[in-house]
Amino acid sequence: MPIRPLITFACGVLLWNGAACATELVYVPVNPNFGGSPLNGPGLLASASATNKHVAQGGPGSSLLNQSPLAQFNQTLERMVLSQLATSATSKLMGPDGKLVPGSFSTENFIITVTDLGGGVLRVTTTDKATGAVTSFEVSQ
Repeated sequence: MPIRPLITFACGVLLWNGAACATELVYVPVNPNFGGSPLNGPGLLASASATNKHVAQGGPGSSLLNQSPLAQFNQTLERMVLSQLATSATSKLMGPDGKLVPGSFSTENFIITVTDLGGGVLRVTTTDKATGAVTSFEVSQ
């Protein structure tokens, strides 16, 4: 067996091992929020949007966005009328000093009762005439 190819092979292995030296690992962020290139932003957003499987739930105001202008106007008008009714009811339940006065007030749809629990605590109970549903809360004066 010739020795020359064996020596050539051994030298090649030694030189090849020398070229395989490791270097220090360097972290390079990709996300622009963490120091990456701003040019990566649109690509990351597109990738996140394409893989997003969550469905947006209706948050505050989202119901108005999906309605026609006529439906939006009708809903806003309804809220304004209910707000005026609530203002009218509370003005009849409050004394001249701006505090709630124990008693009862009736509207077309609701009965509102203010009861003095003592110690400056009042219970406001609202009863729906149509369904009989009752809600109440306590407030201190």
